[in-house]
Amino acid sequence: MQEPTNPTNYSEVKISNWASALENTRFRSKVIAGVLIFAFILLLFPSFFAMIEARKGIILNDWLLDYLKPHDFSIPIFIIIWSTTMLLVIRCINQPAMFLDVICSLVVLCIARMLTIYLVPLDPPPGLLTIKDPLTSLTYGGKDVFITKDLFFSGHTSNMLMMALCFQKKSDKWFGYFAACTVGIMVLFQHVHYSIDVIAAFIITFFLVKLGKKLAAH
Repeated sequence: MQEPTNPTNYSEVKISNWASALENTRFRSKVIAGVLIFAFILLLFPSFFAMIEARKGIILNDWLLDYLKPHDFSIPIFIIIWSTTMLLVIRCINQPAMFLDVICSLVVLCIARMLTIYLVPLDPPPGLLTIKDPLTSLTYGGKDVFITKDLFFSGHTSNMLMMALCFQKKSDKWFGYFAACTVGIMVLFQHVHYSIDVIAAFIITFFLVKLGKKLAAH
């Protein structure tokens, strides 16, 4: 298969299957690099979050959380996150270039969150109800490991928004935006995050995904 004349244009890849997409040397190299970097980050997660969980942070005065009575939304949060993730996986199977956007954005997002979490030491809000998500907790070191100090900025919200921004179909995007907003509201009701964590997640993630897509297309 002949390489595209413009190496930054993946339009041919977007309408192709994975077999032909991987024949593009530049595309293949970026996918492999992205997957390996993301895998390395996942290996760092348990020790990183164990360190974060052990340190002392500050408690913010959040008038919005003071107004919201704590409520456990673990089940609907779990359903929304993993149904959106499954939709993303299905779309990436048919759209190789979308997968490249996702993996690059995810790497940038994870690195940024680790940096901000490290630089902004916070203790969880009063009244916190731990989100019981056995699948996500596996990345923290075990199915019964639940982290409470990965606060600024909200990973639940940012991951949902990242998916929404990477979706190609308009209906998928609106579903992703709905998921991001709903999860953001529910983590506030569950007092898992401060309001600034959720607000910042929407703003910061928008620019991080733009950066991730530029890395994918460069």
